[in-house]
Amino acid sequence: MAPAPDPPRATACPQPTFTRLVAQRGGTQTRQAGRSAQRMPVAAPHPGRGHRAHLLARAVETQPLSSIEIDDSIEITFDGDKDPAATLMCVRGDDCSGLLEPLSVSLRNQDLVILSATVNPTDGVFRVTNQDGTKIDARAWEDCRVKIQKDLVAARIFSTRPLVYGIQLGGGKPIKPIAPGFQMENVDSLRQTAEEVAQAALTLAKLEKEIVDMISNGGDVSELTIKEADRATAAALLDRPLLQLEAMLAMRRAPEKPTEPEAARGGGADLRFQAGGGTSTGPATGNGYEIILQGFNWDSHHQDWYKILANQATDFAKLGFTAVWLPPPSDSVSPQGYLPRDLYSLNSSYGSEADLRHAISCLHQNGLKVLADVVINHRCASEQGEGGKWNKFGGRLPWDASAICTGNPEWGGRGNPKQGDEYAAAPNIDHSNPQIREDITKWMTFLRQSIGIDGWRFDFVKGYPGTYLRQYIDNTVPELAIGEFWDTCEYTDSVLNYNQDQHRQRTVTWCDSTGGTSAAFDFTTKGILQEAVGRQEYWRLVDPEGRPAGMVGMWPSRAVLFIDNHDTGSSLQHWPFPTNSLPEGYAYILTHPGTPCVFYDHIWQDADGLRKCIEDLLRIRKRNEIHCRSSIKIFQASSDVYSAVIDARIAMKMGPGNWSPNNDNAVANSSGQKEWKMAASGRNFAVWEAQ
Repeated sequence: MAPAPDPPRATACPQPTFTRLVAQRGGTQTRQAGRSAQRMPVAAPHPGRGHRAHLLARAVETQPLSSIEIDDSIEITFDGDKDPAATLMCVRGDDCSGLLEPLSVSLRNQDLVILSATVNPTDGVFRVTNQDGTKIDARAWEDCRVKIQKDLVAARIFSTRPLVYGIQLGGGKPIKPIAPGFQMENVDSLRQTAEEVAQAALTLAKLEKEIVDMISNGGDVSELTIKEADRATAAALLDRPLLQLEAMLAMRRAPEKPTEPEAARGGGADLRFQAGGGTSTGPATGNGYEIILQGFNWDSHHQDWYKILANQATDFAKLGFTAVWLPPPSDSVSPQGYLPRDLYSLNSSYGSEADLRHAISCLHQNGLKVLADVVINHRCASEQGEGGKWNKFGGRLPWDASAICTGNPEWGGRGNPKQGDEYAAAPNIDHSNPQIREDITKWMTFLRQSIGIDGWRFDFVKGYPGTYLRQYIDNTVPELAIGEFWDTCEYTDSVLNYNQDQHRQRTVTWCDSTGGTSAAFDFTTKGILQEAVGRQEYWRLVDPEGRPAGMVGMWPSRAVLFIDNHDTGSSLQHWPFPTNSLPEGYAYILTHPGTPCVFYDHIWQDADGLRKCIEDLLRIRKRNEIHCRSSIKIFQASSDVYSAVIDARIAMKMGPGNWSPNNDNAVANSSGQKEWKMAASGRNFAVWEAQ
């Protein structure tokens, strides 16, 4: 489904750009850097912060305010006398160095402006005002005091032991012992990253001191604006090595013993799990050896597409594909098919029903399965109903407003409330209605039995519960079933977080809601992979447990890996993979566990040797029988190189850095193979086969 008719899709997984990052960075990393610097000036936050009702009165107070005694070692006092321009918050105690971050956060959460701050081991001073530049009123102190106490206790900063990314030394996961396979490159990379963090933090601190001095001396507004832009850039440049350092520390910690069922879903796990009281594996990704081709792009409707696919069916089979995903087959308001109207009418912009049947027949004759793009979250009406609202449907399914969810007055729906995300461009169908589910099941059965469809690609599955989707799958018995669970990746100020566990867990949870009968496109892997290759941050590709960082690292048999599709790439370019890194991206998804899905545009693209790259990688995958549950061991994930061995049969590396399985003793000891022959290579990637 493309963002054009779907406003919510436009905000899904935004691709971060440096321009946006610079514009949105603020004092976030000042607080991070404050952990290692004893004296750190903090500039005022960007004036664009939201203006809610002030918690503190605006009157200027001329007498000292009362103090907080957090425990026996920390005391915080507010003073309204000594500084004519601000209220002073003075900190005294035995261990104040860790107070910069939590106090800054607490004060800013209360819409207070921190003009500057200096924290030493035994004392510190914060210069604070209200948003309008006035001092803090003593009458509002009690409210402020309670909030600060709550925030500081929650932060658990009252320990003489330093904090490393929120984990106290001696607590949390222990550092793994150094094994024989641990290489000097790991040590050098850690040292280099630590030096980059320190240098970037010093640069940021210098700029912030200059800004504070300019503010104190009444600096020129234009000069301040330029300096603030430099500060934002410096904060952005600090953020990258900080994330890399976080990844390095995470990978050095020993993994916890698995306690949850999901923990068994690592690479190579032959999963059978309990769902709804029964044990099920479901159709999901078919036989596990499937290689899917998305057989269209956003503009395919401009041509006689079904006829083109029929003529290319033999080529698809020779390349090694096992299944082809077709566009939505039904009559639609939009030519791409994602605003379906008369579901049973299969005369679309891609061709007639006869053309569709012929294309499917040609694909079947070449041993290829056929997936239909099923759009059932919403449906467009054929006529206007009461009040001029478009809620009267035509064709063989003449539903009325009772089939439409309530909640959006545009359509006048009389069904039950929406149970998932709203799709604004068309009436959202009420799947809780048994008659609606029966009608949809009959239509899908018609596609299966009469038209010859083998499996489903479900569009916009966030719009309705997975329990209903399971019913459609159980009732139609497809050979494959894949859902488009397009969820927003985890970002901090437009920078992709290293840890994407919550993002991929949401996709896993959705697959669970279908009883495991449906797989899902691995948007987590796409987001991480294109960030890794685009910025040479290959450390992103392994999680703290040593697994692939996307959904494929948690549940590989339900993860469909892809580089681009009709929404993200094609002519839309809404979240495209870096063009010059496409061969590198395919080297990843075509060698790893999970089920790969190749985009149609890419198999005809000769630039950068992409077509030959895909052909070579497809042959390697099939020759070595790599499947959705293949085992994987990651050997290196640093700034410039990522390497892994899959099923002890193939080895691969990505990135400009040097690595070869023949020169890595850990690979030989782990796989039992001492000689590897290169089978494919290209810009920033290489693949070897065991001899």
